[in-house]
Amino acid sequence: MAKPFFTIWGRLNSHNVKKVVWFAEELGLAYERRDIGGQFGFTDEYLAKNPNRLIPTIEDGKVVLWESNAILRYMAAEYGGERWFAADPIDRALADRWMDWQAAYAEAQRVPFLSFARTPRENWDMSAIEQGVIACARHLSVMERYLQEKPWLSGGQFGVGDIPMGVYAYTWFSLPFDKPDFPAIANWYDRIRGRPGYASQVMIPLT
Repeated sequence: MAKPFFTIWGRLNSHNVKKVVWFAEELGLAYERRDIGGQFGFTDEYLAKNPNRLIPTIEDGKVVLWESNAILRYMAAEYGGERWFAADPIDRALADRWMDWQAAYAEAQRVPFLSFARTPRENWDMSAIEQGVIACARHLSVMERYLQEKPWLSGGQFGVGDIPMGVYAYTWFSLPFDKPDFPAIANWYDRIRGRPGYASQVMIPLT
């Protein structure tokens, strides 16, 4: 069997690594994922590629690249063709904005996620968790309004703009805290759950 040409460095329980691996599945890339970060630590070899002590990093024989959303954009442009990297700059930007928007949402979700996935229940700070859920809901109300008008964050079809929030949606729906209902987001999420790469690479236990 030929050696995979596309290497993804990072542990799969990272939201940012999930984005890249899921998109590799969508693109049908032959890839190899190597555990690094978190419980696996960082090697000198890895830090020579990415001195930020963060994940993921990719290598494809052409570039060594870090920052997950930059990686997604590169993958779409280099391997996705117009299906994934729209020729029209307006269409591309309208989808692309959700990739950057996700960064603010991720910060809002951080405390609820870390509490549920990585903190003993007796150490939960319920006030901080509640504030985090409220902050998430405030962000998601914007996404809900958009999805009431468009089927996908990328516009008329599923695209790279849906990948980052697709990963965070799994966490949102998995958190065992009282949350408001967002019907349009729930519908979008149900459709994403039917994608094989999402089911296999994103919908894993939260740790």
